[in-house]
Amino acid sequence: MEKTLVLVKPDAVQRGLIGEIIKRLENRGLRLIAGKFIQVSRELAEEHYGIHKDKPFYETLLDYITSAPVMAMAWDGPEAVAAVRQTMGATRPTEAAPGSVRHDFGLEIGRNLTHASDTPENGSLEVALWFTDQELLDWDRALDPWILE
Repeated sequence: MEKTLVLVKPDAVQRGLIGEIIKRLENRGLRLIAGKFIQVSRELAEEHYGIHKDKPFYETLLDYITSAPVMAMAWDGPEAVAAVRQTMGATRPTEAAPGSVRHDFGLEIGRNLTHASDTPENGSLEVALWFTDQELLDWDRALDPWILE
């Protein structure tokens, strides 16, 4: 099973979209294996977005992700990274597919509602950054035989 990180960013939290986003991922068949509602520290934000350090929007991004709480979640499933990214939609909401979270609720890239890991490797790294091994639950879901081959 592939693991992936999903962050419901401050704009989505402020708009009351946590439940909607969880619902869409559960309806997709993905399994929630960890979650926490947190105020992101500057240190965690810097580590998470370190790849963007030399970009002009880096400081604004850090200010934004630390401005209000986020809902951090780890999900798993077959091809979980691709399934989550498809469910969230393109990074630019105006380019996102109809029915995706960003299409349905977003307008601008700077308020694109969620973060989703972009590769299976980054999914594993990001989950490990945001959650300890003890916080990740491997549990049997009764409906898995009806979702997974």
